[in-house]
Amino acid sequence: MNKPRYALYYAPAADSALWRFGSATLGYDALTAQDIPFAVPAGCDAAEWPELTAEPRRYGFHATLKAPFELADGRNEEGLRAFARNYAAGLESVTLAGLSVAALGSFVALIPSQPSEELQRFAFALVQAFEPFRAPLSEADLARRLKSPLTPAQHAYLLAFGYPYVGDAFRFHMTLTGSLPQEKVTPVRQALEAAQAAMIPPGPVKLDRFALFRQDNRDARFRLVDFYRLG
Repeated sequence: MNKPRYALYYAPAADSALWRFGSATLGYDALTAQDIPFAVPAGCDAAEWPELTAEPRRYGFHATLKAPFELADGRNEEGLRAFARNYAAGLESVTLAGLSVAALGSFVALIPSQPSEELQRFAFALVQAFEPFRAPLSEADLARRLKSPLTPAQHAYLLAFGYPYVGDAFRFHMTLTGSLPQEKVTPVRQALEAAQAAMIPPGPVKLDRFALFRQDNRDARFRLVDFYRLG
């Protein structure tokens, strides 16, 4: 369980308002791999905010494209990076109408303001393209995933791609909190909505890159190790 894991995420440019907002909300900059001061939304308890954001802080601010995986036998990080550079060069950017703060069950995240079929196609193509680099799930990881209630399609995706939420089950989201007590979901969502409005200019969001994140071992946080500009 001490092998590094890699993940392909959407992460905005490090000098963007979106990156600053997400990283400060989580109190962690995945590019520098350093804790940073929390931007606790107005009306939220500063003392409990670190706990409310502990789970997404492990992963850094991102939207999952290809979920964390260990490298397949015969594959290495250098080859993964080279493939990612070449793959990104042949892609065009995807523009979203915007991002909105929403409650997804018990956690809060940024999601596309409007559905995008282009985004769905982009994400699934990337999942498939990088599949040769993914080692099969361990029995422990498979068992952990199977604890969640899955549809037959999601179960099939899990067995095929190591992650159940791909293809038509993919939902782009940039997580801002961990699982919240039910009574906190609405007030935290509203507070983050106000914080987003104050920190991020409204309007379209261009997905013009994806990023490679690395987790050195299962106890470590993920860190951003490379960006790949599309086209």
